[in-house]
Amino acid sequence: MIEQILSLQCWATFLSDWTLFAQAFGTTVFVSVLSLLLSLVLGVIFGVMSTSHYVVFRAISRSYVELLQNTPLVLQAYVFYLALPYLGIMLGQVSVGIYAVGIYHGAYIAEVVRAGITAIPVGQSEAAASQGFTYTQTMRWIILPQTIKIILPPLINQMVNLIKNTSVIALIGGTDLMNRTNDWATTGSCIYGPPFLVCGILYFLLCFPLASWGRNYEEKLKKRDVQTANELREVEEKLS
Repeated sequence: MIEQILSLQCWATFLSDWTLFAQAFGTTVFVSVLSLLLSLVLGVIFGVMSTSHYVVFRAISRSYVELLQNTPLVLQAYVFYLALPYLGIMLGQVSVGIYAVGIYHGAYIAEVVRAGITAIPVGQSEAAASQGFTYTQTMRWIILPQTIKIILPPLINQMVNLIKNTSVIALIGGTDLMNRTNDWATTGSCIYGPPFLVCGILYFLLCFPLASWGRNYEEKLKKRDVQTANELREVEEKLS
């Protein structure tokens, strides 16, 4: 494979079909964006339900999270692709990827949201209730806006994992970047080095900026918390 990476002829053959990879990369980005939107919606809904006062809502949320987190994403994708047609529901490979990846990561984001909500002091919810706020109003206007700072770093990690997991479409013959790379390399040309190298670079270009931003933001929050703690300590020392 290293010889192929260093071969100009292999690169020339690969680049002659660069439009195929550009289209596949666009499909991967498309699936990533829609899957992310779906997972965020599901994550917020089930994350809020998991902290509800109603046992039924908590049980539904817990069942969703445990079922999705403890079964493989590949199995879930096959269920969408192979089992749903028996129920009269026909989905294309791209749609299967969006729903499977989005629903799967929705379970993880639900846990992130739940942890963010429980990190907010309960006194704030009690104060909101004393002012006549309903549970939904309290979550929308008071609790959830404060959780954004808390959940953003782990949420970024989930985004990175989601992008990488869109490659599951390759197992059901989708037109994403991973499947197009494998098909091109194994059908006719038998050139593996350039396509898989470029495939890895493209995934890296999608994931690395997000991961780096998440780490930097987390470090900034830690420094801000330390600075706030020091300022409070100085105030306490002056008052004493």
